[in-house]
Amino acid sequence: MAQVVPSVVVAALRGGSGKTTIALGLIQALRDRGLSVAPFKKGPDYIDPFWHTEAAGNPCHNLDPYMMGRSQVERSFAFRAAGFDAAVIEGNRGLFDGKDEHGSYSTAELAKWLGVPVVLAVDCSMTSRTVAAVVLGCQRFDPGLNLAGVILNPVANPRQEGVVRSAIENTCGLPVLGAVPRLKLDLPERHMGLVPPQEHSAVSEALHQAGRLVAAHVDVDQLMAIMSTARTPETRQPPQGLFPAAGRPRAAEVTIGVVRDAAFGFYYADNLEALTNHGARLVYCSALDDRSLPAVDALYIGGGFPETHAASLAANRSFCRAVKEAAEDGLPIYAECGGMMYLGHSLVVQGQAYHLADVFPLSFEMQNKPQGHGYSVCLVQEDNWFMEPGLEFRAHQFHYSKPVPLPGAELQFAYLVQRGKAILGQGGGLIYKNVLGTYHHIHVLGLPQWAGAMVGAARRRSLDA
Repeated sequence: MAQVVPSVVVAALRGGSGKTTIALGLIQALRDRGLSVAPFKKGPDYIDPFWHTEAAGNPCHNLDPYMMGRSQVERSFAFRAAGFDAAVIEGNRGLFDGKDEHGSYSTAELAKWLGVPVVLAVDCSMTSRTVAAVVLGCQRFDPGLNLAGVILNPVANPRQEGVVRSAIENTCGLPVLGAVPRLKLDLPERHMGLVPPQEHSAVSEALHQAGRLVAAHVDVDQLMAIMSTARTPETRQPPQGLFPAAGRPRAAEVTIGVVRDAAFGFYYADNLEALTNHGARLVYCSALDDRSLPAVDALYIGGGFPETHAASLAANRSFCRAVKEAAEDGLPIYAECGGMMYLGHSLVVQGQAYHLADVFPLSFEMQNKPQGHGYSVCLVQEDNWFMEPGLEFRAHQFHYSKPVPLPGAELQFAYLVQRGKAILGQGGGLIYKNVLGTYHHIHVLGLPQWAGAMVGAARRRSLDA
């Protein structure tokens, strides 16, 4: 172990308790001081990393212990944090919440793997001295965790702050680094979390507002002193899957289209970079605004919010037809969640059906509650252009849509869903010609073969054309 960049994990007792606001504000406050910040998000989330990227001016990278495993997490963090003035990792859920009763893959475990101190953002709503008991419980629950400080968020008034601060410092011996008042920030939410910055009218002002909030109410100097105690793995080897086996990026050999707009924006930064490193030139296009597909050797359609843009997607008939014709012509298409929904016959939102690309004989009907949520394990069983049979991989899903086959539909599935929710029965990964549609989001650091396979599919298409 060797000392590296000043780093911190911003954690909380539960989801929805303000840690994202604190993390964003801290990133912005550090950047306002002229420091370069490497942002990270623990877990499979897409939306928070959008905001971290905007705040830091650098891509946010996910650290997912379950999908990636310890070695890949350690290598990714060390590789990505190198050369920056600071690194900020936002945790997810509660500090000790993991896959099971042992807290496997929790934020606490991640912090211990990386040797990074934890600052706990504690919700003080309608309580005072009890907060100290909760913090003391976190200290004693896992003595191996470097719980190094507390930020109170929100506090109602100076009296409450004084009682809570004194109770924590006297009982737990931990510094209270700040107390953030209850303020209305322009960070709206909807069913999957924060509204993405692509759909926000004043991103810069919202982030600077959060930065000013943290700078005014948190002792950033004391926090930086805590961050300087971080120690992370010595490895400087990049994680597996980010580069080809030879270890050096290849010159662009093929062109892969990426549908990226307000409807489809769920792409891990590592996935896109890995495609480039393996020899792809990425060309971005929009299912909302473009009338045709660019000239590509393969197409990647990520997840997102097609349900909130269903009318506009359906109205762009020429793009729907272009995708349909490309699929029929054998173009390799990899579509995740919202991307797969776009490839369906129709998307039903509040009883209204919107006709889309019609590649798969399915209607996707939006429901009021999640239809699939959490981690999954899949075993590839059928030949396809993106994953070899016999391969087992871990993934994540979070969707509100319910697939309904059209009358007489014949469906072929690429893999068996061993854990998690399948499309139908235990079938996951819809196959049609060279198209694969799936509810299961993969991360290239958890499935290192994926980028090479995607580029390989594009290469085969290019040679066949």
